[in-house]
This record gives sequence, C-alpha cells and structure tokens, in this order.
Amino acid sequence: MESTKGQTAILVLEDGSVFKGNSIGKIGTTHGEICFNTGMTGYQEVFTDPSYFGQVVVMTSDHIGNYGASMEDTESNSIKINGLICKKFSQRFSRKQATSSLNDYLIDNNLVGISDVDTRQIVRQIRSKGAMNCIISSDILDVDELKALLAEVPSMQGLELSSKVTTDKPYFFGEETAKHKVAVLDLGVKTNILRCLADRGCYLKVFPSNTSYKEMKAWNPDGFMISNGPGDPSVMATETGTLKDLIQANEKMFGICLGSQILAQAVGMKTFKMHHGHRGLNHPVQNLLTGKSEITSQNHGFAIDAASKTDENIEITHINLNDGTVEGLRLKNAPAFAVQYHPEANPGPHDSRYLFDDFIKLLEQA
Repeated sequence: MESTKGQTAILVLEDGSVFKGNSIGKIGTTHGEICFNTGMTGYQEVFTDPSYFGQVVVMTSDHIGNYGASMEDTESNSIKINGLICKKFSQRFSRKQATSSLNDYLIDNNLVGISDVDTRQIVRQIRSKGAMNCIISSDILDVDELKALLAEVPSMQGLELSSKVTTDKPYFFGEETAKHKVAVLDLGVKTNILRCLADRGCYLKVFPSNTSYKEMKAWNPDGFMISNGPGDPSVMATETGTLKDLIQANEKMFGICLGSQILAQAVGMKTFKMHHGHRGLNHPVQNLLTGKSEITSQNHGFAIDAASKTDENIEITHINLNDGTVEGLRLKNAPAFAVQYHPEANPGPHDSRYLFDDFIKLLEQA
C-alpha cells in the first residue's frame, strides 16, 4: 500500500497552538478531544479500545509502529480513536506475529494522523491547560480554515457516546457449558474483559447499552458485568436507571471504568470531567481494604466525586495515589462493586486481575 510518509500534516489545538508534521495513515481531516497515553507499548490495543471513541490520542512513547499490527492485538472490531499524534512513526516493522505495517492498518481503518511533532510540548500543554479539542489535517493546510472547523467541534462534556460503540444485538462469548452465566451490559466493552471472565468459567451474553434489567434477567444470569465505555456518564440516565433496578433486585454486579461511574450515579453520587484524565499503564492505586498498592492500566476522562457520597452504605475501596481520586467502590447493602481502572489490563500490568477472581467468589456465594 502506498505510504503517506512525507506529506505535510497540520495539528491545531483549541488554544490556538499549531504544529506542523508529517501525515500518517489516511489523507484527510479529523478532530476530537486531545488526550495522551503514557504506555510504552500496546498501541494497537489502545487504538481499538472503545473508551477512546471520539478522542485524538497522543502517544508519549517515542517509537510507534515498530512492531507493526496484528489482529490478535485488537480490543474491538475496528480502530476507535479519532486520530493519532506521535513523535517517531515507523513505516518498517519487525515482529513475527505482525500481519501488516501500522500505517497500512491505519489506512485500512480510515484513520488520519500526524507524526514528527513535539509530543512533549503537546503533553505539557494538555497537563497545564486541561483537556481541549484539536483538529488534524493532511488535505487542508490553511490554518485559519482549520481553526474555523475546530470551533464547530462539540465538547466531550455532555456527549453520550456508548450508543455509538455498543453491540447492535446480543451475542454470546465463551463456553455454553461454563459454570457461571454472566450478563454483560456493553457500554463499549473491551474484548479482554470478556476473555478474563470466560477464562474463569463464565459463559457470557453481551447486551446493547440500552437493554433493560428485565430483558437481561430473562436469560437468568448468575451476575452482571457493567463494562467500560466512552463519553460523559452524567447524561446516561437510561443506563443509570438500569443499575438502580439491578441494585434494588440485589443482583451480583461488577463494574469497570464507565461502569464504575454509572454505579456511583445509581446510588446518588455525582461524576465530573477531569482536568486531563488518566490514561496509561503506570497509574498507582491503593486498595483501602487490604492496604496494598497496585500498578494499573487506566483510560478515563471523567471521575466519581468523592464529596458527593452521603450514603453510609457506599464504601470507597480504592484511591489513585497520584491525585487521590476515587478508583473503586462497593455497596455494603448489595453485592455490587466496581473499579475506575482496567483490571483486564490489555495492555498493562496484571496486578489487578484479582478483581475478576473476587467477582467469581461473589457469584459462588449463596
């Protein structure tokens, strides 16, 4: 496939900053909220994570593309990010399992990107000024025109995006003869969450995000998984109502990332948009129940407001050791718990996979 390397591309940030670099992926124009991921590896898993839908990702690792692309490394059926920004982009790759170059993979998925820009400066601006929108183009090189287009891009705050990435219809995952049946409410689920459950003896039925408790209960599951996903949880009234029904019915439940935020809202807590979010493979979290700390994989731009907790039946179980934000909670009066980070960790360390074991123990309780 013909390379786009060498063609000029322009990146414009909402604060007016302009960066000139080289085009990668498809020739075109794209936009979204800019964010950065601090992971040193796992770029393909990041690109295919549905939680990134609507976002343009800056990869802080210096080399992107050096090990190509492989279908084994995908977390969904396609690339979900809106755009890619990196420093050094490798057209060549060296990896036995790779089936194509990353550039060809980006083109096949219609992704527009830019390389050879100062990613350290871009990250510093995000860290100091906060989340903002951006636009990348390799076919429009007029900065004023790009700024005009960027002005029309909506803020991530207030956007409901799970309906854009959820499954169209229910499907099954795992072995039908497995010990446990788990209903998965798909808000933008990563494939490795499903694998982690299936590997622990669960047969899964994955439901669209707008599925009611009654519809999921008709399958007679032993428990419920509330998945990760993109967008602002505060506008997800339907899903919040579904979790209220689950709690009232005393159903066994485990939430991850967006699932954690929806659970918090279902018990009266509030969520808020973070200054620039947590994204990467190296975020330290403390488990307040055990006192132990773990290095976690994270991807979220919204968080739970700890100050909004008024119900004594809500217990905060995990905190982020960098900024003290809520990373986990459980209900004392219902068999439900959730974490803000990604225990399936693909990519990332496996410190937190014990949470899936905890869920299995919960399923096995009378």
